[in-house]
Amino acid sequence: MSKVANGYIDFKEETINVSAEANFIWSIANKLRGSYMPDKYGDVIIPMTIIRRFECALEPTKEMVVDMHKKNPSYPAKAMERIAGYQFYNTSEYTLKELCNEPDNIAANFKEYINGFSANVHDIFRELEMNNHIDKMNKDGCLYTVVKAFSELDLYPDTFDSIKMGYIFEDLIGRFFQNIDAGQFYTGRDIIRMLVSVLLAEGCDDLFDEGKVVTVCDQACGTGGMLSTAYSYIKHMNPSADVRLFGQEYMGTSWAVGLAEMLIKGQNAENFRHADTFKEDCFRDVKMRLLLENPPFGTPWSGSDAKAGQEEAVRKEYNKGLSGRWGAGLPGGGDGQLLFMQSAISKMADNGRAAIIENGSPLFTGGVSSGESQIRRWMLQNDLIEAIIAMPTDLFYNTGIATYAWILSKNKRPERKGYVQLIDATNIYHKLRKPMGNKKVEFTAEDRKTITELYTNMDASSDLVQIHKNEEFMYREYTVMQPLQRSYAIDEERIEAMLSSGALSSLYDEAKVMELENKTEKLSAKEEKKLQAILLNGDTVNTQQFHVEEETNYVFTAKVKNNK
Repeated sequence: MSKVANGYIDFKEETINVSAEANFIWSIANKLRGSYMPDKYGDVIIPMTIIRRFECALEPTKEMVVDMHKKNPSYPAKAMERIAGYQFYNTSEYTLKELCNEPDNIAANFKEYINGFSANVHDIFRELEMNNHIDKMNKDGCLYTVVKAFSELDLYPDTFDSIKMGYIFEDLIGRFFQNIDAGQFYTGRDIIRMLVSVLLAEGCDDLFDEGKVVTVCDQACGTGGMLSTAYSYIKHMNPSADVRLFGQEYMGTSWAVGLAEMLIKGQNAENFRHADTFKEDCFRDVKMRLLLENPPFGTPWSGSDAKAGQEEAVRKEYNKGLSGRWGAGLPGGGDGQLLFMQSAISKMADNGRAAIIENGSPLFTGGVSSGESQIRRWMLQNDLIEAIIAMPTDLFYNTGIATYAWILSKNKRPERKGYVQLIDATNIYHKLRKPMGNKKVEFTAEDRKTITELYTNMDASSDLVQIHKNEEFMYREYTVMQPLQRSYAIDEERIEAMLSSGALSSLYDEAKVMELENKTEKLSAKEEKKLQAILLNGDTVNTQQFHVEEETNYVFTAKVKNNK
């Protein structure tokens, strides 16, 4: 069990380097050259790695499962899972090695092998479009070599436990997801570790209780990296803890990879859903002890750019008021980050805590009367914000923008009540020896400890920490109508100044008058109109001059509405 000193969790994690294994797996992609473009290698490599991992995990019980299925094809799935030792199984007699014994029929046999997996695994390979890739590789003549290479890969649980296998998946996924659109992030393990370290540094003493049930949720879970890291940390702190992971993910590929890892971890597949968080809360009746999220940035929830049905679902939920997920207000339709944050708060247990990564938009977007401002006000009034950590740029694989970690809590320690802590961690990092996409820096264990201690110490004398009362961030906007005093006088001195400065030239241009009057040809209607206007203005000026001579020093004050 871990030790806690000054709030910092001393996680003496083993240094795990899986680059050799990941490089070997990725080297198999060379066999796809000519059939796939390099940025599409992951479409094959990742599902093939999942298949081989499943196969290695099931090998000790494979024969028993196949025999039972032969005897009784209707044997209950739950009973079959107990025989397999996992929440999935395969009833086909084929393995990747066996497929290579019939190269002429490898495509058809491979599909039969995949169909032998349990229904929850079918969902994974359907999302990864595995049958299409089998047909494509078979047509292009590379299916046999790819299957043979993976059949020789050692991914047995005795060699790679779930943590080490998670690192391998993470490495592969990191390479694959470097090129996805900005705002759809693969969150590096170093970032997640920092978040978990901060999140568990306070208000989590109960997690050490024997047999403690801990619910952890991510409503934009991607491949499940945040959930897996939180799982590892909590099990390290308390091996007897019953850690239950809950996730929702919209992107099919990410969800499929994440579900595979959850199944291998022995998690309930029903708690890892392929769903749009804007449209539904798949775990409405479950309150979460911990939440970790990195929702997409700049994703519209309304208007023509939103996905079908999102705006209708969001507004329907909003109409429930504070009993719904978005009772505090709706942000601008072009960015749903504050919707994710409100939804996370609605799912927090009474002692719940959350760590959520956002860009600068939720901090700064919107005037005082905007939806964004009203949401921020609600969070401050309910004293939900513990800290906001400004993180370094160049921290993510596919974007270099500034990001912030919001630490939210419903169980603040007494010293924090009524306050928000701001931490500047923009220069707390170590550079990578070699950049990975846009990722040029990382959080090391040393950096993680520094940030966590800044958080727990709450030392306002530090140059990197500011502590403010909630009220300092709450203000209202008023339109103040105040008289604007102006002195105005018509006298010889001021008119002379105007004449010498040329201010009156637009009223009476003597040169232009002479030009028009001396024009030999007949003036056009437009020119005649302009001449009369200049002469009329000239009369006005002369009249003002005469008036001044008769009645000088006439001064008045004008009151003008001035909106400030």
